[in-house]
Amino acid sequence: MSKRNTKIDAPLPPVHDTRLYDALGSRYLSYALSTIMARSLPDVRDGMKPVHRRLLYAMRELKLAPNLPPKKSARVVGDVMGKYHPHGDSSIYDALVRLAQDFNQRYPLIEGQGNFGNIDGDSAAAMRYTEARLTEVARLLLDGIDEDSVDFRDTYDGAGHEPVVLPAAFPNLLANGASGIAVGMATFIPPHNVAELCDAMRLLIKTPAAGIERLVSFVQGPDFPTGGVLIEPRAAIIEAYKTGRGAFRLRALWEKEELKGGGWQIVVTQIPYLVQKSRLIEKIAELLTNRKLPLLDDVRDESASDIRLVLVPKTRNVDPDLLMEQLFRLTDLESRISLNMNALDKDGVPQVMDLRQALQAYLDHRQNVLVRRSTFRLKKIEERLDILAGYLAAYLNLDKVIKIIRTQDEPKPVLMKSFSLNDTQAEAILNMRLRALRKLEEMEIKGEQKELASLRQDLKKLLGDEGLRWQYIDEELGFLKKTFGKNTALGARRTLLKEAPLLADVSFEAPVTRENITIVLSDKGWVRALRGHDLDNATIRYKEGDEEMFVFEAETTDKILLFGSNGRFYTLSGDKLPSGRSFGEPVRLMVDLPQDSEIIAMTRYDADVRYIIASTDGRGFVVEAKDVLAQTRAGKQILNVSGKEKACTFALLEGDSIAVIGTNRKLLVFPSEQLPVMARGKGVILQRYKDGKLSDIKSFNFANGLSWQSGERTRTEKDLRAWQGDRAGAGRVVPTGFSRSNRFDG
Repeated sequence: MSKRNTKIDAPLPPVHDTRLYDALGSRYLSYALSTIMARSLPDVRDGMKPVHRRLLYAMRELKLAPNLPPKKSARVVGDVMGKYHPHGDSSIYDALVRLAQDFNQRYPLIEGQGNFGNIDGDSAAAMRYTEARLTEVARLLLDGIDEDSVDFRDTYDGAGHEPVVLPAAFPNLLANGASGIAVGMATFIPPHNVAELCDAMRLLIKTPAAGIERLVSFVQGPDFPTGGVLIEPRAAIIEAYKTGRGAFRLRALWEKEELKGGGWQIVVTQIPYLVQKSRLIEKIAELLTNRKLPLLDDVRDESASDIRLVLVPKTRNVDPDLLMEQLFRLTDLESRISLNMNALDKDGVPQVMDLRQALQAYLDHRQNVLVRRSTFRLKKIEERLDILAGYLAAYLNLDKVIKIIRTQDEPKPVLMKSFSLNDTQAEAILNMRLRALRKLEEMEIKGEQKELASLRQDLKKLLGDEGLRWQYIDEELGFLKKTFGKNTALGARRTLLKEAPLLADVSFEAPVTRENITIVLSDKGWVRALRGHDLDNATIRYKEGDEEMFVFEAETTDKILLFGSNGRFYTLSGDKLPSGRSFGEPVRLMVDLPQDSEIIAMTRYDADVRYIIASTDGRGFVVEAKDVLAQTRAGKQILNVSGKEKACTFALLEGDSIAVIGTNRKLLVFPSEQLPVMARGKGVILQRYKDGKLSDIKSFNFANGLSWQSGERTRTEKDLRAWQGDRAGAGRVVPTGFSRSNRFDG
């Protein structure tokens, strides 16, 4: 039998019978525990998730101390990913960015240089552009990590070691807070003021049985990096800290600013934690458009490096407290911050802790770190004293030592025997450089011995007396409070504590009467609303030299859409248009329309319709009406135009075919389905031109033929086969009798 036909019977792996339910359960449990312990929940001792801990440790290894130059964030992310954290670079960089954002972190752990995002919600620049280094707070978290103060474990590939927890000479869990979602559980711990935390922990050291009520007299509530006003009653705050679960109502900080002439406006200087300023303004503008804020006239963002939101009331007689109460109830100027103090204890077990347990867990960790550091230092001191004793013996017999080293092939055992030295002492003498021999002076050696002996005695006393260790930790907390106290830049409490004012019920709906109106926009840009429908043309008067541009019927409850040649849509409210008793007002006073742009379309908003929009270069698309509503005076950019190109057409999509005509008088007809629906952009090519630009566009039903206005007559072409084609074609010369304006409306 040939070798290739030989059958080899390899033993099969053992087969275990088990229920699918049990197999899935055990595997999902392993995944859940991995998510809880190695990803989502912070450690109560240092307040860190693994990715944050690895970031700080890697930056320390890169020597990115607060007093040293920063390095590129990409270098940091690369080291973390390659050595400690086998996950994607984007998640690591996101964690780094968050630790550097002063509107997210009460006490930032990383000092960033470059664009690290802002409170408007803009993301940070790419990691290749930004630089980072540790802050003083991060240095405190890492202080003593080389002195056997914490346990280390192997990294994921076994090539190195990483700390299980940081020494944490800073109460990071409560000071900076934490958030995370695991399998079946979550955590959200708001940030607090570190000076208040120090006072509470010093109370616990002196009075271990102190209750939550006494602790809350120091830790009065969260202290958010963005400030704001905490209006939660004290009883509710105490209850939340007792159970480890609850919520806090947080409001924006505002003030009434007096103006000349007796007017006033409201200025918001601080907004609630985790609220994006840009979205907040969009929400207020949307409520204004929908007439949900009858007391508010306008909102402006005048922010620079600080926050300044200006709220303009309808009249000077409006009650500012009533206006703000409306805004608090309808917008994120008031938010609810949850409290769920779920963290991993020293054994890695998730637990919802009350305030006292969280503080005590941190103190116990500091006690353990102090014992381990003191033991490490004591060992190093005794090793040094042993070496100094050997140096002293060598000094007293220096000539003999030199002679032994010069003449003996194996000087080490001879030295040990001649001067009663141990192995470590003899090795230290042999390892000395010649230039160091002149530094061997009896007084210096004995002086160092005396100093180290005194320090050894202090350490032994510290290790033998728990009360002395607590006194040391108390002094450490006192120094920390002084460093981050109320008189320092980071220390002063930012979140005020107040009670919400008691106000009468607030109406959210503005009383707008539903009334028929006719809206008129003149050729020179004057807009007005006349009462009633079916008005005689003679009734609508214009200024001398002005004439009709757009006239259509609507109601006061309608939204009015304007489309500019800059590709932006603007939104007006029917009830806010100028009265028809005069010639109206310039539309540029109502919307921020650039001087080099003009209004090319105006219509009543209908959420169920679609519009075709296009630019002069022959590009366009279909857009849903609901996607074009603008929330601010600046409008909403829908059609992207650049250079000399401008938006030139606007049409209602109401048929199965689209007709396009260019300034070269060539007509193209193609199916509507060839035009894509988009929310914004430049669009696709509708018609190609060698010499010419897009002039007009129309939607119609192919079976009914294409109609256009020519003078006083309306013409219709039924047979369109000559002009029928696909989108982006060149088309053919228009039918006989087509308007010389190259437009379908004449």
